Amino acid sequence: MSEQSVQAHRLEGKTAIVTGASRGIGLAIALRLVAEGAQVCITARNAEALHDAAAQFPKGSVIPLAGKAHDPDHRLEVLNAVAETFGQLDVLVNNAGINPVYGSVMDLDLAAARKITEVNVFGTLAWIQDAYRHVALDFAGRGGTVINVSSVTGQTPAPGIGFYGVTKAAIAHLTRTLAVEMGPKIRVNAVAPAVVKTQFAQALYEGKEAEVAARYPLGRLGNPEDIAATVAFLASSDSAWITGQVINLDGGLLAAGGTA
Repeated sequence: MSEQSVQAHRLEGKTAIVTGASRGIGLAIALRLVAEGAQVCITARNAEALHDAAAQFPKGSVIPLAGKAHDPDHRLEVLNAVAETFGQLDVLVNNAGINPVYGSVMDLDLAAARKITEVNVFGTLAWIQDAYRHVALDFAGRGGTVINVSSVTGQTPAPGIGFYGVTKAAIAHLTRTLAVEMGPKIRVNAVAPAVVKTQFAQALYEGKEAEVAARYPLGRLGNPEDIAATVAFLASSDSAWITGQVINLDGGLLAAGGTA
């Protein structure tokens, strides 16, 4: 059997939740999981954008449910819908995150800092806790997999998005901590992208893409599909002995001493 055919079926029978999945990295992840055989519930804040995203999936493979990732009622709605429609949860991908400010940390409004932390850190933890506690899904009993989306900005300071990096550093350490706490049944890993060509990261490369890409040993910025491929690997049994890892997806940027 070819490698391609193995990948096409390696998530057969699996069910996943992907947050922040109306566009960009989250949408690419959900599409890749479905392409490899999974059924997926996608969530995002904007109902219209989420509806448009859902139209890209094969019929019957996706449930779109709009809401805020840090809203407990929304999380319960999603988990109940997955239980009723699919009967199980195997993979939880925490991609939802915000960064509504740009500038120095010393000038950061503390209310904004709290909001970023609430969504990026507390929201991620809450999704994991709620999935773990949802009796009907039996996430822990089945041996689920959690994949968090961190960032290289959590490892090295990045001008203008410093506090976003602080929250992503928290995600990286949360990943390692929960991997220890939740093993052996549940594996917890993270991916840490550098600059990926999405609307979310547009301010970091717009009008200067060639200049930014020149700092990367691989000579280009990331695409959402680059991230999706690694998430699919982490969601599959091919990564069965991997937990507590934060995988840098950065085209060699950190190895070259660069920053996002």
